[in-house]
Amino acid sequence: MQAVRLFGFLRLIVIVIALLSLREIGSGQLEPASPPIADPSDRRFDGVHEDWTSPELTTSNLRPVRPLIGYSNDEGKYTVDLVRVQWRWGDPIDLYVMKPKGTKKPAVLVYLYGYPSETDIFRDERYQAAVTKDGFAAVGFVSALTGHRYHDRPMKEWFLSELQESLATSAHDVQMVLDYLASRGDLDMSRVGMFTQGSGSSIAILASAVDPRIKVLDTLDPWGDWPIWMATSAFVPEDERAAYVKKEFLTKAAALEPVEWVPKVRAKKFRLQQTAYDRTTPNACKDKLRAAVPPGAMVAVYKTEQEYGAALYGRKQLEWIEHAMESLPKPESDATDAKTHVQ
Repeated sequence: MQAVRLFGFLRLIVIVIALLSLREIGSGQLEPASPPIADPSDRRFDGVHEDWTSPELTTSNLRPVRPLIGYSNDEGKYTVDLVRVQWRWGDPIDLYVMKPKGTKKPAVLVYLYGYPSETDIFRDERYQAAVTKDGFAAVGFVSALTGHRYHDRPMKEWFLSELQESLATSAHDVQMVLDYLASRGDLDMSRVGMFTQGSGSSIAILASAVDPRIKVLDTLDPWGDWPIWMATSAFVPEDERAAYVKKEFLTKAAALEPVEWVPKVRAKKFRLQQTAYDRTTPNACKDKLRAAVPPGAMVAVYKTEQEYGAALYGRKQLEWIEHAMESLPKPESDATDAKTHVQ
């Protein structure tokens, strides 16, 4: 199992390095889990209920508490805030908010990379400079049961074994993060986009299907088509595969099937990117995801690593989403902009 996770981790490193010429990201689940941080005496979330059968928040009652500011750095051309947000027991989330200077209420790009990514990338100054260079605010966090959010669990429970929880809670998190960003008052929440990869793309598809605030969605190699994915994906540990192809497991995952939610994506501009050589998502699954995209969506398929590398060289990977964001109408006035923050 560790070997398969290592394979997925190394592949993620290659993707991120190609994306922004970076060398360092976190070591994900290859490091020991963090010390227990869930306080049994914490009563702030008594009565909170979360529905894992749907990406929608209407059947859940998450309760956000006052955010904690970890630090706020001025890096010259941009600022970085580390904010700890929380709306369920035992699951504080480190949220990185990077803002360019000189742009009043910048548009927002949310970055959600796939399991087992860590938050180290959001602390890298080269990354921070790159994602804020063109005047966009960049917001990053990691999905459930990933990085610092993986704790107080037996090792046999991880992102894949708890897939229903991982997908549902993370899709809820995207929406709760947007609520928090709207409450700040310093961002243009009428222009929100998401750049995502791997399982983060699957989560973003679910969130975009139920939240119209995500105006632009760029997805790279989403996971999906769970029966085939679990049976044939190279990412699934062989000693665990039998458990993931059982009817009980697949029935729970079916409610959060990206193939079923892709046609419902509400983003005004949507791009699906796939690498044909990637073994994490089998080709049969990629075909289904590609066939399910809504009319007007853009599809890009990279047949070789060389072709993919050329598409990612320098900052090319961000060109599509930034151009799509720039095409969105800007608020006519501060008063109009303020109204968009009322949910």
